[in-house]
Amino acid sequence: MNRDIAKEIRKSKGRIGRNLTVAFRAERVIARRRLAVIRAQTGLMAFAGLIAGIGVIMISIAFFFFLAERFGNSNAGLLVGLIDFLIAGVLVMIAVRLTAEPELEPAIEVRDLALEDIEAEVEGAVDEVRDLAKGFSQFTKDPWSVAGQNLLGPLLSILLKTLKK
Repeated sequence: MNRDIAKEIRKSKGRIGRNLTVAFRAERVIARRRLAVIRAQTGLMAFAGLIAGIGVIMISIAFFFFLAERFGNSNAGLLVGLIDFLIAGVLVMIAVRLTAEPELEPAIEVRDLALEDIEAEVEGAVDEVRDLAKGFSQFTKDPWSVAGQNLLGPLLSILLKTLKK
């Protein structure tokens, strides 16, 4: 009986370890993908900020030329500045819409399955420990009845088998 329990514990350890490895790998995939999205968003936001900065400069120059000459190069500067803001707005919209969730669904599912299996294994181990503790508690309270149940039953079955032959 102890060998069976030992085999089950070894098997449980293997499954728990394997599931932990799968869960950690899935977490790494999830983290890498989210980091890649954050990097892309950061790059696009920085570029949008650069273009917005250029746009502000161009609008300032355009407003200056507009006031200085009333018409001429100022209209060109104003249009360039507005176009820069439009481009910056489009880049910000693209960056905000980037998400890693659709690509991560399989990895998240694998991680969740591994964690559920780990929980089941741990619950099974806890139940076995409770049963063991309960058996030990019964043995300490009344060792003769527990010994009689565990020894008498197998002895009677062996005796009956020998009598049938």
